[in-house]
Amino acid sequence: MTTLDLVGGAEPLRVGLHEHDDRWAQRYRDERDRIRGALTGMDAVIEHIGSTAVPGLAAKPIVDLVVVVDDITAEEDYLDPLLAAGYELRVREPGHRMVRTPARDVHVHLLERGDPAIDDYLLLRDHLRRDAADRGLYERTKRDLIARPWNDMNDYADAKSGVIREIEERAREAAMAARAAAGSGG
Repeated sequence: MTTLDLVGGAEPLRVGLHEHDDRWAQRYRDERDRIRGALTGMDAVIEHIGSTAVPGLAAKPIVDLVVVVDDITAEEDYLDPLLAAGYELRVREPGHRMVRTPARDVHVHLLERGDPAIDDYLLLRDHLRRDAADRGLYERTKRDLIARPWNDMNDYADAKSGVIREIEERAREAAMAARAAAGSGG
């Protein structure tokens, strides 16, 4: 389990899973535009990640975004503008910041360009969009876990890590096979 610097301390998980909602994609676009407006002049990459980014996958109704910045330690470049735009700081740890909306329905993960976690988020998202079997496995795992009481939402997230690693490994293998097939003209 990772030790996080949680601003405000641990919070119990109080949100259940919801069937996929097509409005989550629009919420992502709205928040992406809000973030771009706050980070004017920055060349930040903004992606929709997590379960709400995967059509057909049940999810907690919390839209996750990853924002890629050049220097995570230069908080004045991104954190101050995001706080001014109404987001609240929730996590500050080496290499990662997370802000969220006051309603707690949007989480914005800030990572530095080159952080391997960025590729992992996108690999998992894209694989789950394509692979119905792994999407089903992930959803079943989440449903099993969400039925338990959690004193901290991060403990629930940590409990999913084993199945996420399994799926990411299959996703890497599938990506390597696709590259090999493309390289051989097949």
